[in-house]
Amino acid sequence: MSAVFIAGTDTGIGKTHSSCTLLHALRAAGLVACGMKPVASGCEETPDGLRNEDALALQAASSAPLPYAVINPFAMRDPLSPHLAAAHDGVLISMPPLRAAFEQLERTHDCVVVEGVGGWMVPLAPGLSAADIPRQWQLPVILVVGLRLGCLNHAQLSARAIVADGCRLIGWIGNRIDPAMDALDENLATLRELLPAPCLGVLPHGVVPALAAAQLTAAVAAVQDANRMAAA
Repeated sequence: MSAVFIAGTDTGIGKTHSSCTLLHALRAAGLVACGMKPVASGCEETPDGLRNEDALALQAASSAPLPYAVINPFAMRDPLSPHLAAAHDGVLISMPPLRAAFEQLERTHDCVVVEGVGGWMVPLAPGLSAADIPRQWQLPVILVVGLRLGCLNHAQLSARAIVADGCRLIGWIGNRIDPAMDALDENLATLRELLPAPCLGVLPHGVVPALAAAQLTAAVAAVQDANRMAAA
């Protein structure tokens, strides 16, 4: 069994798109894979309860239908930082329910793609941040870099924080959120030079995950290698 944590340089830079694309790539490699969004804010009320758009996308990209509550154990209404959204809902985010859901998924899948919330250091509760999930679960980390002006700074700061927190940064994915970004190739070359892990793929703008999956074959190999090393 393998798993990976998908971090992002910021909110709204394509963690979900990258996670869904990786799920399709893992499935194309013959693996039974599922997504997980442990914590989500900005959920909508539905007849079935609170639902988050990102978590629903991960659910749809997974190998088989899964109960929503396992994919997204903590769902909050307000589109705020999770610790604030949880407080508004009278909820305290804690690690045991997250871990229980993760273990349920890992028992029945070859790979679990765990998508973070916001950036690396987003608070979840007093004394608990998004970074504690990959740190406590010892998950390898892939950083999604939203390719737009400012990405060089955000990517380097995020990579430094991931490494400083004792997590394994196994690579990064470039996501073209700004199709008109100037000097794209030069910025990608700079990221390859400055970041302490390899580029595992660059996702084109406006291409759905199922069709973009071929861009992440290196990410599939990196996830499998990282988990083999951890098990050795």
